[in-house]
Amino acid sequence: MLVSLNISNIVLIEKLNLEFGAGLNVLTGETGAGKSILMDALSLALGARSDAGLVRHGCDTASATAEFDTVPNAVKSVLAENDIDCSDGLILRRTLSADGKSRAWINDVPVSVKTLKSVGDSLVEIHGQFANHTLLNQATHRPTLDLFLQNNMPDYKQLLEQVKEKYLLYNATKKQLTQLQEMLARSESEREFLEHNVTELRNLNVLPGEEEELATRRTNMMNAEKNAAILTEVQQALSPRGNSIDSQLFAAAHILQRIKGDENPYSEQIDKLYQVAETVAQIYDSLTAEVSDMDDMDAIEERLFAIRAASRKHRTPADELPALLEKMSAQLDAIDNSDAQLQKLSAQLKVVQSDFNASATQLHNARTRGANILRDALLRELPDLKLGSADFMIEINTTDASSTGTDDITFMIKTNPGSPFAPLHRAASGGELARLMLAMRVVLTGTDDVCSFVFDEIDTGISGATASAVGARLNRLAHQSQALVITHSAQVAGFADRHFKISKSVHDEKTTTSVCEITSDERVNEIARIISGAEITPESITMAKTLLKQ
Repeated sequence: MLVSLNISNIVLIEKLNLEFGAGLNVLTGETGAGKSILMDALSLALGARSDAGLVRHGCDTASATAEFDTVPNAVKSVLAENDIDCSDGLILRRTLSADGKSRAWINDVPVSVKTLKSVGDSLVEIHGQFANHTLLNQATHRPTLDLFLQNNMPDYKQLLEQVKEKYLLYNATKKQLTQLQEMLARSESEREFLEHNVTELRNLNVLPGEEEELATRRTNMMNAEKNAAILTEVQQALSPRGNSIDSQLFAAAHILQRIKGDENPYSEQIDKLYQVAETVAQIYDSLTAEVSDMDDMDAIEERLFAIRAASRKHRTPADELPALLEKMSAQLDAIDNSDAQLQKLSAQLKVVQSDFNASATQLHNARTRGANILRDALLRELPDLKLGSADFMIEINTTDASSTGTDDITFMIKTNPGSPFAPLHRAASGGELARLMLAMRVVLTGTDDVCSFVFDEIDTGISGATASAVGARLNRLAHQSQALVITHSAQVAGFADRHFKISKSVHDEKTTTSVCEITSDERVNEIARIISGAEITPESITMAKTLLKQ
């Protein structure tokens, strides 16, 4: 619901803060008082196209702020995309500079004007000069009918959900079959490729981590060969005659042990000689073992080269070659088994398609019956709104299958006998269209999330009983949501829950528009003015009081 509208420096309005309430809010005033300015300001706050001419003469900027205390479900997803918190309601703000540039905010978060309009259109539906009424968009007709029928036909919601579930299963099966058929179309050219690569990878039989292990072994073997050569150089440097170092150390230790005495003075040195000799011998043994493995070097390098060549060929790390082999084997098996799978999926598709078609037909029949229910309900409203010659129908055509069935829904209207039916936005205009939209909204109450409705001069060209009928229906609609009505009709004004008077005054050669809520005698006088014109008469006062009592 629209809680307040704050306007600053827009045309004749310098500063204005209006607080609206639930139910029917009516705005009246003399011609030229500035009623259209309020619509300009509200539309600006809701994201309408800006016009630098709205900025009050002599001012640099203008602004309009609309506050709402409820957030429709359709708006929440837009707000979530923009990281806007709406737990405390919504404040839409728009500024406009004299050079025509504008900026927009939602709850003090800067947004594009496109986003502002998307949110604004879901919060307020305007019928008038700045019309954005949702029902003129043919894309809304199917969901509108479905919501109406959920409120008026038992089990209709379950039928919608059933159709959706069956379509999702049908669509998934169809997609699976299409993918298999596309694979079969490529299979002949791919089979030879897959068979060759599967055979090659199976023969190679790469193990996870094998490449790293082989590379490490090759590096160690190459280092061992170098180290053996270094040790040989050491041997030659220490023993030109070719005797091994460890043999000479052992021999020297044995000779020293032959020294006589109570205690050998070289026992400590002898022990060290033996330790060094054993260490040298161990080094020789380890290097000799590693060098003896050098015969495997060619095999290791050949294996490493083959693995890396396969990795480059398939553009995948060596450790992922086993997974690639598994994937290619599965693809090859799928091709080999494709005929059986194709037959199975084709049969399955026929079953789920038939099941979906049966439910879609059931939904179509329900919509056809429901369309007549909606038509009858709407036609009952039209005569009292001076639209007795109008007729309404719902055109249901077959379209591509979707989760909502196979029906394309269009609301059709004709306003004069003998003329053909046409879509809503082509068949009526002005006050006639506004009254038609009012009738539809009264009948369709509860079928969407729109918070507020605005009707601008819906009473054009009507009076008397017709105006009373319009006022009564506005009152009914307003008590299901909220309605703001700009009117010249005393009958419509008499139904208001809150009444605002728009006035224009001149001070210091400056013209200013003001708005204030009126009650009691002020309201009686305003309705009497609408009835009698500039001069309020006792008769118009009496009639005004009668309208308010009714």
